[in-house]
Amino acid sequence: MPIEILMPALSPTMTEGNLAKWTVKEGDKIKSGQVICEIETDKATMEVEAVDEGVMGKIMVANGTEGVKVNQLIALLLEDGEDKAVLADYKPKAAVSAPQADGGRMTDDKKEAAAPAAPASAPSVAPSAPSLAPSLPASSSVIRPPSSGDRVFASPLAKRIAASEGVDLRDVEGTGPHGRVVKDDVLKAKSSGGSARGRVRRNPVEFTKIPNSNMRKVIARRLTESKQQVPHFYLTVEVELDKLLDVRKDLNFEAESAAGKEQKPAYKLSVNDFIIKAVALAMKKVPSANASWYDDAIVQYNNVDISVAVAIDGGLITPIVKNADQKSVPTISGEMKDLAARAKTGSLKPEEFQGGGFSISNLGMFGVKNFAAIVNPPQGCILAVGAGEERAVVRGGQMVIRSVMDVTLSVDHRVVDGAVGATFLQAFKGYIERPSLMLV
Repeated sequence: MPIEILMPALSPTMTEGNLAKWTVKEGDKIKSGQVICEIETDKATMEVEAVDEGVMGKIMVANGTEGVKVNQLIALLLEDGEDKAVLADYKPKAAVSAPQADGGRMTDDKKEAAAPAAPASAPSVAPSAPSLAPSLPASSSVIRPPSSGDRVFASPLAKRIAASEGVDLRDVEGTGPHGRVVKDDVLKAKSSGGSARGRVRRNPVEFTKIPNSNMRKVIARRLTESKQQVPHFYLTVEVELDKLLDVRKDLNFEAESAAGKEQKPAYKLSVNDFIIKAVALAMKKVPSANASWYDDAIVQYNNVDISVAVAIDGGLITPIVKNADQKSVPTISGEMKDLAARAKTGSLKPEEFQGGGFSISNLGMFGVKNFAAIVNPPQGCILAVGAGEERAVVRGGQMVIRSVMDVTLSVDHRVVDGAVGATFLQAFKGYIERPSLMLV
């Protein structure tokens, strides 16, 4: 009997995916563990390996198919010696329902014995409200670029007048529908001497449609759900960076000196590396901030796993620095560089970006002074980090210049109360302003 190959669930929240391409074809002999196709999920394109051996009998879902449901039949594998004729009368088995995104970390002892715990994911949500996004204009409203650079869209009357008056239509700005040149445009061009200098030219192609990728659709859905259903509140503090910058400079100098001129330093620390470490130690100090919301309970994590937002082509992803409270700043730095590099090539493993108890979003490197991030459910907090800049502050009645950074904590009030959020920020500020405490 043919072996059914179903659309796999590559993450706890996955309900559908895109079948990017098959790496095998019908008639190929398949070995267990062989990559047979690539699936595009909401976060990455991932390779799928065969579980069973046999011959690829029939591919049910073609390359490039979008919106393939989890557990949908995508191919049939023939066992060794099985004739392809059995596929003619084959009837698929009843489809298995897609897994529910219950977070995995909420399972009791019996559930954990039956299946391994999955990383935390977004709780189930109420049906979405009708979309408020404007509809795209009909495709007929888009004028395609002319096939020849000499072609000009103009009315017959405008063409006759231009020919008789010696006006080059290529130098005339069209004000008619979709940039079409009309009579008044030609007359106006003639009165101005027919010169195109300083004239405003409108692109006849009004817009370009950029199809929404699977990742962009998931980002839009999850962020909309978060803003609609999570009761956000925000806490902002100013943090002085001068001591941290001095420590960073000294550590980087020591690494460069130890390596010499011919070798690459063992590490090059960034401010963000210290921020990750400070967040981890503050979470250890204030464990109530290391928590997620589920309808039946608040989950408080016993390990400090920090999700760090990384911009990638077409969206963003949040690779996780696990047990960050137990790692040195140089170790965090090296791990974060590796995670970010692999995130941008789509080669992260699911367990490297699914889960986490707290998120960091840093836009300081882009010169953003301050902002408020959106909570990433089911997590209870996300820290938005702005750029450090020199500011005048008062110390002992005197104005002095200090490097200051704004950080804003976005909080799910169902999970973390105001006093807990404030205590966390106080602890974070203490570690940043006394960086030696992070090095012991």
